[in-house]
Amino acid sequence: MKTKAFIYISLLLLFVFIFIGPSQHIVEAKKSRYYFEREGKAVWEVATDKKVLALTFDDGPSPTFTPKILDILKKHNVKATFFSVGSRMENSPDIVKRQVQEGHEIANHTFTHPSFHRLSTKAMKEELINAENTITKLTGKSTKYFRPPGGFYNEKIINTANGLGFTVIMWSWHMDSFDWRYPGVSYMVRRMLKNATNGDIILFHDFGGDRTQTIQTLQQVLPALKERGYTFITISELLQLHPIYKYLENSY
Repeated sequence: MKTKAFIYISLLLLFVFIFIGPSQHIVEAKKSRYYFEREGKAVWEVATDKKVLALTFDDGPSPTFTPKILDILKKHNVKATFFSVGSRMENSPDIVKRQVQEGHEIANHTFTHPSFHRLSTKAMKEELINAENTITKLTGKSTKYFRPPGGFYNEKIINTANGLGFTVIMWSWHMDSFDWRYPGVSYMVRRMLKNATNGDIILFHDFGGDRTQTIQTLQQVLPALKERGYTFITISELLQLHPIYKYLENSY
């Protein structure tokens, strides 16, 4: 009888260890978007009653496509934020100079665009610092904003960036253009016009393949959204309008 009781208790303890203990650890280790927004560590969009949008571009500059995008932005008097890669900025300093002269914002997107989530904390810091130094050297300004490559985020990435003084800037999930998938201009135009809401952060790319679809989409979307009363502003301007959006507990 004692033997059976011992076996039963042992199995019960094993069950608790396997199924309860580790699951609690996983919950504690894996933080949600809600947690990072609530703590002001990362931003996906901003709550505002103003009809403003923040247009952002990742991965550039491209010597081929970034100037064409700048031409469109200038034509429609639109300001954007470019999350640029340090090594590519060094290869195209004239483009960076033009971006700044025309009123656009440059933000940190690492120095080499590595698989950031696979790096050690030390390597992450080196990527961020090297990119920041390049931005400062080429623009004469520092940046407070960082977007991780591929939009991959976790607690380590966000805490490392925050520790260096950066706010992590993501994008509104419903305003990802998906231009990296080459889904077609008509698809991207419909998606942008259908989903746009106040305070959104829009994602496009100015590097990483043929960005002709991106350019053609911008040519249609920018004037259409302006006709609806939207103004395009930089990330810095967006965050000045309202404190970082803190979700209510019951909104999830």
